[in-house]
Amino acid sequence: MGGMGFIEANKALCMLSVLINTHLLEAARKHHVQRYFYASSACVYNGDKQKDTKQPGLKEEDAYPALAEDGYGWEKLFSERMCRHFREDFGIQTRVARFHNVYGPHGTWDGGREKAPAAICRKVIAAKVSGKHEIEIWGAGDQTRSFMYIDDCLKGIGLIMNSQILEPINLGSSEMVSINQLVDIVEEIAGIKLKRTYDLSAPKGVNGRNSDNTLIQKYLQWEPSISLKTGLEKTYRWIYDEYVARERGGAAEERGSGRW
Repeated sequence: MGGMGFIEANKALCMLSVLINTHLLEAARKHHVQRYFYASSACVYNGDKQKDTKQPGLKEEDAYPALAEDGYGWEKLFSERMCRHFREDFGIQTRVARFHNVYGPHGTWDGGREKAPAAICRKVIAAKVSGKHEIEIWGAGDQTRSFMYIDDCLKGIGLIMNSQILEPINLGSSEMVSINQLVDIVEEIAGIKLKRTYDLSAPKGVNGRNSDNTLIQKYLQWEPSISLKTGLEKTYRWIYDEYVARERGGAAEERGSGRW
C-alpha cells in the first residue's frame, strides 16, 4: 500500500511490482488455475483527463491513449495487459478491477504509505489529543477524489470474480469530494475545528479523479454505496484507538527506561 507521497518518491520500486504479477501469472498457468484476480488502480488513467478538479468521472475507456501515473500507474497498466494476454493465449479467466482509493479500519495509517482518509484521520486525532488545533494539508486542498470503504471493495471483488466481465472495470465510489471536504467530514466526526495550513510543495497527485460506475452498474446492477461519512466514522474510531494505544505505549517505555 502506498499513498501519493510514497508513489512519487519510489517510482522504480513501484515498477518492480510487475515481477509479482509476472510470477503469479506464470504459476497460475503452470498449475492450471481457472480464475485469476488482479487488483489494478485508477492510477492507470490518462493524466490529461485528470487536470480538472470537477472531473465528472473516469470511464474505463479513458485509460487509452495511455498516459498513466508515472511509475506505479504504468506498472498497473502493463500488468492489466499481461492478464489479458494470459487469458487469450493460455485460457486463464482473468478478472481486473481498477480500485479507487480503498480505506477502512486495519489499514496503514502512519509511516508514509497511508492514503488520504487515514492520514487526515491521524492528523485530526493528533491535533485533538495534543491540544494543538492545527492541521497541515498537502496541496491547496481543492484536488478531488472518491474513496471506497473496504466492505464495498470486498463485495465488489467477489461479484467481479464470479462474473463474465473480461475487460478491466472500475471498482470505486462515485461520491467525489475535495481534500478540504474530506477534512470537514473528519473534523465533524471528531467534534473539532482546526486551523489549516497548506504545503503546496507536497505531493498531491492529479487535480481530479473520480469513478464512473456506468459499466459496473450495467454488468452487476450494483456499485459501491457506503457513504464516505459512514466509512470515515468507523475508520476514525479504529485509528483513534490505535493512536492512543501507541501514545500510551510510548509513555510506558519512557517511564521504564528511567528517562521520566
